[in-house]
Amino acid sequence: MSTFSGALTHAADVAPAAVAASGLFSLTWLLIGFPLAGAAVLLLWGRRSDKWGHWLGVLASAASFVVAVVLFFGMLGQADDSRTVRQHLFDWIAVGTFNVPFDLRLDQLSITFVLLITGVGTLIHIYSVGYMSHDPERRKFFGYLNLFVASMLLLVLADNFLLLYVGWEGVGLASYLLIGFWFVKQSAAVASKKAFIVNRVGDLGLSLAVMLMFITFGSVTFDGVFAQAGSASESSLTWIGLALLLGACGKSAQFPLQSWLLDAMEGPTPVSALIHAATMVTAGVYLIVRSNAIFNAAPTAQTVVVIVGAITLLMGAIIGCAKDDIKKALAGSTMSQIGYMILAAGLGPVGYAFAIFHLVVHGFFKADMFLGAGSVMHAMNDQVGMRRFGTIRSWMIVTWITFGAGYLAILGIPPFAGFYSKDRIIEAAFSRGIVVGLVTVIGAGITAFYMTRLFVMTFHGKKRWTDDVHPHESPSIMVVPMAILAVLSALGGFLLAYNNAIFEWLAPVTGFEEPHLAISSLGMEGISLVVVIAGAALGWFLYDRRPVAEIAPAGNFLTRAARADLYGDAVNEAVFMRPGQYLTRSLVWVDQRVVDGAVNGVAATIGGLSGRARRMQTGFTRSYALSMLGGAALVVAALVLVRL
Repeated sequence: MSTFSGALTHAADVAPAAVAASGLFSLTWLLIGFPLAGAAVLLLWGRRSDKWGHWLGVLASAASFVVAVVLFFGMLGQADDSRTVRQHLFDWIAVGTFNVPFDLRLDQLSITFVLLITGVGTLIHIYSVGYMSHDPERRKFFGYLNLFVASMLLLVLADNFLLLYVGWEGVGLASYLLIGFWFVKQSAAVASKKAFIVNRVGDLGLSLAVMLMFITFGSVTFDGVFAQAGSASESSLTWIGLALLLGACGKSAQFPLQSWLLDAMEGPTPVSALIHAATMVTAGVYLIVRSNAIFNAAPTAQTVVVIVGAITLLMGAIIGCAKDDIKKALAGSTMSQIGYMILAAGLGPVGYAFAIFHLVVHGFFKADMFLGAGSVMHAMNDQVGMRRFGTIRSWMIVTWITFGAGYLAILGIPPFAGFYSKDRIIEAAFSRGIVVGLVTVIGAGITAFYMTRLFVMTFHGKKRWTDDVHPHESPSIMVVPMAILAVLSALGGFLLAYNNAIFEWLAPVTGFEEPHLAISSLGMEGISLVVVIAGAALGWFLYDRRPVAEIAPAGNFLTRAARADLYGDAVNEAVFMRPGQYLTRSLVWVDQRVVDGAVNGVAATIGGLSGRARRMQTGFTRSYALSMLGGAALVVAALVLVRL
């Protein structure tokens, strides 16, 4: 780290303005265009594309990845002040002083996400060809995958917050469609609706942030907002930052909007891999890091970001310790790892680049492990309970090796990828304070324990499956993507951190500040490694040296709480759902009894009076003559009284 100059601390504040796209960079729109066109064909062409639709989906994603690689190398050939490129596609909104163009922004941060989304996304597409081979709706599935990738690409390439919001909502829609893809299962239908509704809460935060930006700055473009952030009041920036954080909590499943993530495992396993590795949950981290100019000037909002990340990384780790469903254990892991990234993003310039670095390598090893989990399920008649696995490595040696690479990477065992990224976050956390640093170290130890538990219960120990299960290795079309991701899990961290390459690459956009520690970086790495080894050793002792019960024991209070996702759903039901139901019922009662009662009462009164008045219309002449006589008598009597 010592090679960095202190001048990089505020690099994001003095970053050069974007230049107009020309030549090679005029192809930027194709990044979104290819998967969007693939989604349109697959979803609109109908059954006529069933036979070849899955390959079109793969081709669309792969084409986008090829364009991303070409643009990346094109950026490498540019000077630093020419690497930020804006492509204007058309004028989008022009109402009075509110002008929002449909512009795409290609810079060091966005191309990093684009390469991850399209690269890992393409491997997941290829894997899905084999995994979904017997599904009659495979063509539709690939259409949804393409839509997911296109929406995420729009999100990270948008040059203004309103266009980012369009991609944000597109990601929400695609996740709803994919989580509930097997909607005939009630659990899948419920999970998709839950994810959609919880994310709407977060989306409210992002929409409020966009409105506050326009009120405060008169603009929602990145350049317009960030250029004025330094001169805005701290209170305004704090409210904008907190609203952005609420949006990030929804998409990235952070406390208190984390409840949807574990239920989202009801979708097909490739969906889980895409959500957890390359799309969806990474969006919140991107949003905070992209908005670094706002958070740098709003220390209160930054502190809240750190608190949210710290709470979530511990919650996810604790939940992962008690889950017997292999996919839900990995989902708890994702919640925790994204917590690390959010925490790092809240540390400011000392953490932004580390957050993105960990996000990228997490994409490698988490996709690797989710696809590995899908391979295990494929071999085990779609069972997900790890208590019914055991010693699978003997039948699935390739899956064991590839999954093992992801396992060692998330633990942070050198030289695997997580060692280079997670330890940098731990160093940055200790530079902020001892409490924040201890949270990250404790989280690393718990991570080592529950991931060892998962690995041992699945691949080691004794056979615990039933006689109707016959484990076997997955076909090559599923194994090859796993192998590539395993290599990236093993070497990706070293390659990106070599000579501080990724930090120097991101610094012009995110800024960078070296963490200042009381002890050496090597000493901090040693402490972290000791904690990780202790957690892993405890996991091996409890789940490899001891027999694993095929039926989970009741456990203590903390175990039961972790199995119930730390009562997140119960809290939401008690704090939000039940009061909301009572409020709705009260409003219905007021509407029916008070509002409708008043209207109906007036109508009934007038109707009653009309009914009584109608009785006076008898139709008899003598009655009318008597009425006239009575009236005349009243007039005469009145005149006499007036004269008196």
